[in-house]
Amino acid sequence: MSKAFHPGQLVMVDIQGKRLDAETAAFLRRHQIRAVCLFRKNLGTEAEVQQLTRDLREVMGPEALIGLDQEGGSVVRATFLPQAPSAMALGAADDEALAESVGAAVARGLRSIGINWNFAPVLDINNNPANPVIAERSFSEDADDVTRLAGAWMRGSLRAGVACCVKHFPGHGDTHVDSHLALPTVDKSRAELDALELRPFKAFCHKPGEAAPAVMTAHIVYPQIDPEHPATLSTKILGDILRREWGYEGVVITDALMMKAIFERYGYARAAVLAIQAGADMILAQGSLDEQGQSIAALEAAFARGELSQAQGERARARLDALARAYPVQHAGYTGAQRADDDALMRRAWARGLTLLRGAQAPALHAPLRVYVQGQVPTDGVSEAGPTGAQVAALFDGFADAEVLVLQDIATLDWSRVPQDGRKTVIASTQRARYDELGGMAQGWRPDLHLVLWNPFQALDVQAPTVITWGYADGALEGLKQWLEGRAPATAQSPVTLN
Repeated sequence: MSKAFHPGQLVMVDIQGKRLDAETAAFLRRHQIRAVCLFRKNLGTEAEVQQLTRDLREVMGPEALIGLDQEGGSVVRATFLPQAPSAMALGAADDEALAESVGAAVARGLRSIGINWNFAPVLDINNNPANPVIAERSFSEDADDVTRLAGAWMRGSLRAGVACCVKHFPGHGDTHVDSHLALPTVDKSRAELDALELRPFKAFCHKPGEAAPAVMTAHIVYPQIDPEHPATLSTKILGDILRREWGYEGVVITDALMMKAIFERYGYARAAVLAIQAGADMILAQGSLDEQGQSIAALEAAFARGELSQAQGERARARLDALARAYPVQHAGYTGAQRADDDALMRRAWARGLTLLRGAQAPALHAPLRVYVQGQVPTDGVSEAGPTGAQVAALFDGFADAEVLVLQDIATLDWSRVPQDGRKTVIASTQRARYDELGGMAQGWRPDLHLVLWNPFQALDVQAPTVITWGYADGALEGLKQWLEGRAPATAQSPVTLN
């Protein structure tokens, strides 16, 4: 092989802590790693993140790729930046110009802290209300709307200098299993996939010069196309459809190989080799330095014995080089008027998405209310922590008589014990899981108003007048408070079926 190529150049790793320690820096140099994915555990203050990315670029070189998930909504890592609306909030607002402006604002924030690769937007079409991991991360249940709005969001990001990575190819929207925890299956024919799941991806990957710069794979088995391997490891899906049939020449990166859907069946080493064989350019290898080293060693051995060819390696590296050159790591200033304008934009966008169902009306400010809410919703590792009971209580500060009852687990609320004393009853749903997953008694609830602050499909679990915010960032809660107090309308339409 050419001395200029090292398999470590095809591996994205994560790191421990909020600073780059000497051992990790030496590991990155030794294996010529040029890509790091940051997670919540790595993000301290804004200044600390800026220093971390400067240190990473110094170690990895001018063609470094530093990525994270900053989709908006519940899936954000840099929470100190202006908080973008979820994809489905933008789907409810249904405004391409707004989506493009949001994508650009997200990129401006990321660029200022040294991020040049954002694993967004999501192209999954959430047509399965039981989906445990996508939900409001999708723009819509309609393929054309997903394509249109995600395309606008991506244009904004690219214009502002941050590479996008559309995901999760060929589609994670119609699953009822989270691939972080198990291996999902989507048993659809190619014709069925072409009619729905594949449509946005084809629109983003089939036109040279207009294609997304990168695609992330899904750890899902599509048995009617490849019964043996999930898409991440499937030559029939990555190689045949994405590369050869569509002619896609952008970067293909795997979703994290440590997710149980892959790791428990293949392990780090074998999965790394299969992914590159299938058509991926880069693997996402999280874990300890030893576990990451296993992936690199497996690739080294596969190239050495000819299981992977030099041409494959150099072609993958060339795609990654092109991505890094087009979207270099920067630390552009992000203070003053531009940042304030972006924050105001995000808040307006959240408010634009506020959606009413079943004739929901704001209660009178003088009406006596009883509000039930869960106290804490911890992070699940994919999403940030949900809104707190205190945040929900603050929504009712302007009401004359609002009794807020904070429960340890709202799914245990027994409607037969709710006092029937003339108070209007409000239930605030603040977690991702559907109520049937939580084993609760929601089917018997009959509140006067249901506030759905996270998973919109909880509106199907409680038959009541409902307000949907599509998320719980400050802008979402601010927009909801204004509506509750009669100071703002809610005119958006749900982009998914909730009746």
